[in-house]
Amino acid sequence: MTESNSNPTSRRAFLGGLGAALALPAAGQATAHAAPPTPAPTYKNPLNCHIGDPYVLQTPDGHYYIYGTGGGGGRFGGKGDPSTAFPTFASTNLVDWTPVGETYKRNPVDSWCVDAFWAPEVYHFNGRYFMVYSAQWRHNPTNEKENFRIGVAVADSPTGPFRDIQNRPIFDPGYPIIDADVLFDSDGRIYLYYSRCCYKHPVESDLASWAQKEGWYSQIEESWIYGVELKPDFSGVIGEPVLLLRPPVSFADYTAAWENIVALSHAVNRRWTEGPCSFKHGDRYYLMYSANSVAGPDYSVGYASAETPLGPFTKAANNPVCHKNTNQGGDVVTTGHNCVTKSPDGSQMYCLYGARTTQMKGFQRILFLCRMEIRDDGILLVDPPDTTIDHPYPSGAHAI
Repeated sequence: MTESNSNPTSRRAFLGGLGAALALPAAGQATAHAAPPTPAPTYKNPLNCHIGDPYVLQTPDGHYYIYGTGGGGGRFGGKGDPSTAFPTFASTNLVDWTPVGETYKRNPVDSWCVDAFWAPEVYHFNGRYFMVYSAQWRHNPTNEKENFRIGVAVADSPTGPFRDIQNRPIFDPGYPIIDADVLFDSDGRIYLYYSRCCYKHPVESDLASWAQKEGWYSQIEESWIYGVELKPDFSGVIGEPVLLLRPPVSFADYTAAWENIVALSHAVNRRWTEGPCSFKHGDRYYLMYSANSVAGPDYSVGYASAETPLGPFTKAANNPVCHKNTNQGGDVVTTGHNCVTKSPDGSQMYCLYGARTTQMKGFQRILFLCRMEIRDDGILLVDPPDTTIDHPYPSGAHAI
């Protein structure tokens, strides 16, 4: 008998080691009962939010709220309760949204605004929530068809109810304005951007002269984007508005030629520059905007950038950055009036905008959530719209 067999301790150690080895799976192989890895969650566009002119707020607790056009009555405003407006949705991941109702409340008998409630944006500032929005002004002694102005409401919660801080527009520039957007600069100053409406605003340009010569239109009306400093309490503006963006004056401006589509197609005698969306990235200021008619298929998004919040702004050569995909066999049109937000962990930028698919009827819009980036050279890019691709959830988000 060998020494190993005469030593009970050695024999037990040998057998124990042999049993442990046999119990282990072969290298690189899973056990018979191991669960397969869970696939990463994905989503498809469009999201289940039937609104336009979206704005996303991320609150200090990390939740998201989205506000948009689609309630409260009026042209393009839906058929909601006339005392309220602005359908609102809540989310924790930017993909799955739960309706929380309409969040703006007013007294319809004597409120400064009467209908056409559009484009709300909400900001968390000094512990409260401030909403800027567009609406038709009750004060209309000359019975103007478009008499829009911008109001400001406040609430203690992102779900409202928001009530006007004063029963009048924030200011009256002497012409109709819509699509308010606010920028909080790093030096503590606040800026308001808005769009002057096309209404009764004929403008001389190469396009206008050509349209007159062709006998199409006697004039071309345009909307322009302005910027002005805002008072810290949101009660009014400081100084005079500054013109920031307008449609191209010359046919030689090839980078902005896409803004002529709606007029060149003989659809309407107007050119739009609206839906401002401002933000600062690094040391530059970006101003995204929409052009062409929101009622047609060519509504698209471009952008410009500047070294200061009031410009001068230079339009990008790669515009439009968000546009229909029917020319590539897709089914998405009317991709405009966007906002910008970030993923839950802050590492990714997203562009959210209202659009339509070719299967939709009427003026209904639905939301698309697309990745966005700004390259090191300052070029802004947005992933194209699509209704077939599976997109990974935003970084740091969890599917519900």
